[in-house]
Amino acid sequence: MYEAYYGLREKPFSIQPDPGFLFMSKRHALAFTMLEYGIQSRAGFSVICGDIGCGKTTLLRKLLDTLEESVTVGLVYNTHTGIADLLEWVMLAFGQPYAEMSQVERYDRFQRFLVDQFAARRRVVLIVDEAQNLCASALESLRMLSNINADKDQLLQIVLVGQPQLRELLNQPALHQFTQRIAVEFFISPLSPEEVALYVRHRLAVAGCDRELFSEEAIDRIAAHTRGVPRSINILCDTALVYGFAAEREHIGADLVDEVLADRREYGFLRADPAGRLALA
Repeated sequence: MYEAYYGLREKPFSIQPDPGFLFMSKRHALAFTMLEYGIQSRAGFSVICGDIGCGKTTLLRKLLDTLEESVTVGLVYNTHTGIADLLEWVMLAFGQPYAEMSQVERYDRFQRFLVDQFAARRRVVLIVDEAQNLCASALESLRMLSNINADKDQLLQIVLVGQPQLRELLNQPALHQFTQRIAVEFFISPLSPEEVALYVRHRLAVAGCDRELFSEEAIDRIAAHTRGVPRSINILCDTALVYGFAAEREHIGADLVDEVLADRREYGFLRADPAGRLALA
């Protein structure tokens, strides 16, 4: 809608995860390095946590783009608390048959799949997104799968990605045996105000913008109201650009951001926090 008006090749603030727009803040860069280390060192379990909209899924997409051809990846993302045993979902993620099998038969079939992959000199990585939705028994089923080894070689590597509730879940005493298997862990926190400015400029540059489109005051407003959460920043910046296009404004100033926020308070239905900041995440 506004792309041509502002000289952009594409929308700079889409909320869809796109590795091409990934902004490597210090925390995101460290999280990515830890994920790479976990994969390369054949860690049994790696865990990445972060608030909603902090860029976890985009980071995963970046990781998937950089994995070697010799890595077989399975992705489980339809997690919920009603799943007591993840094995069926794990087999589905790797394209393995699982219907009309007993639990023992499924375990045996998956074990043979892992052994075959190892014989073909392929590593197997399972990624479980939204892992905070899992119950303790589902996590225990993952621990049992991690026991499938060939001498010193780990046949299955597992990456858990989730919201802060995952950190709380893993700290339960009942999961002590599970947490002992975690070799890599990292928590991604929101961006600092200084990083918000770099983030906004980064995404605009990737989309083809070669000028300062948002004023410093506008970015200060955005940082304050989004609390540094990337997805919230995207939503607010995108809406500000729509307002700017409609008003034929060449630059986005603080007054325009204030107008967006005032209109959302008056006409929107999203809840605001006690400080009056909108829950844009």
